[in-house]
Amino acid sequence: MDTDLTRGNILRHLIDFTIPLILGNLFQLSYNMVDTIVIGRFAGSSALAAVGTCDQVMNLMVLGVSGLCIGASVLMGNFYGAGDREKLLEEMKTMTAIGLLFAVIVMAVGIPLTGVIFTLMRVRPEMMREATVYLRIIFAGMPFTCLYNIYSAALRSIGDSKTPIRFLVISCLINIALDLMLVVVFHMSVLGAALATVIAQACSAVLCIIYVGQRVPMLHIDWRGLRIDRSLARQTLSYGGMTALQQCSQPIGNIIIQSSVNALGVSAAAAFSAVRKIEDIGLLPGRSISTGITAFTAQNKGARDEARIQQGFRVGLRMELVVGMAMCAVVLLLRSPLMSLFTQDAAIIAAGVRYFDLIGFCYALPCLTNGIQGYFRGIGRMRVTLFATLTQISVRVIATLILSPVMGISGVGLACVLGWTAMIAWELPLQMHIRRVGVLDRHHTA
Repeated sequence: MDTDLTRGNILRHLIDFTIPLILGNLFQLSYNMVDTIVIGRFAGSSALAAVGTCDQVMNLMVLGVSGLCIGASVLMGNFYGAGDREKLLEEMKTMTAIGLLFAVIVMAVGIPLTGVIFTLMRVRPEMMREATVYLRIIFAGMPFTCLYNIYSAALRSIGDSKTPIRFLVISCLINIALDLMLVVVFHMSVLGAALATVIAQACSAVLCIIYVGQRVPMLHIDWRGLRIDRSLARQTLSYGGMTALQQCSQPIGNIIIQSSVNALGVSAAAAFSAVRKIEDIGLLPGRSISTGITAFTAQNKGARDEARIQQGFRVGLRMELVVGMAMCAVVLLLRSPLMSLFTQDAAIIAAGVRYFDLIGFCYALPCLTNGIQGYFRGIGRMRVTLFATLTQISVRVIATLILSPVMGISGVGLACVLGWTAMIAWELPLQMHIRRVGVLDRHHTA
């Protein structure tokens, strides 16, 4: 059901919108999380490190897709807030066509070049075969990943963050069942884990399409009449392309960082894979609030309500601070048991604990950057989000290359803190300036 975010209590809107997003993103992450836990327990450290290496490339693909969808959802939120249902549907058609084209290109390029990608990442020979099998299957499932992201972004743009979670719950349960059957029972290792992930993603995409076709006529498209509106495509690629670059710059940097971690050995790579999974879950609330801020801001920009935009940003930023401090407490108190979920190897657990000892006090920083990024996306200032992310990842990569040979993966953690600090220092003064001059009646490009 769609929700008008241009009226009513702001805090209640953001909470109601964000909670389903947190649950949905949690189930989304659980695809890879379950893969990692099952593989770490039943297939060994080499397989665990292989899946961890694939994660960085997978994140690059998924964030590229979600970046395009975020840009499209801002436009759809503007159209919905302004009451223009015709433009809303045309944008849905355009984004679906662009997304499917993107999926075909990724499959055509990614599958034959998987070995080259891993060679550039300095993947060790004992990890290469399993990593190649896993990633090629993930590449083959890209159309399902694109379709799910398109439909879930469209539903969020009209204020419905609840429906996609229902389908993700079903697909997550399918993923878990298939993981246990294919990896534990049939001993298919990473091959079984990859097949489980793709089948589950296909289920979530198909369920979204069926739901929209039956219940949400304003977003329902006739696949035979699927086409790209040139004017909307330019706007979508301006917004979405810039956001996709911003989203992709992070995993590109992570791939460079992963190559530095791989050079430290299999134990370090396995530990880093586990800490990344823990961080992904811990940072989910902040990222979900950021998406809520984007949807709220986009609808109210369409309704031309400057005061409500700024009030919503302040409420959202306070929510970000609360969840950031909560994550600090949880990680510092439970760092050893959390690492034990992934492996019983004492050396890997110890490396992860050292990482969290250093970084565990600083998780409010990425939550703040998420909130500010959500605001900039909602008002259409996509270049700001791109340059801020480039600042963060550049500082982080350079610091990692310097610190990791000396400090191990603890140096990677310190590099994260430095990157987040640089990002806030870059974007917060600009946000304060925009707040003073206003966001309406100013024709900024993306």
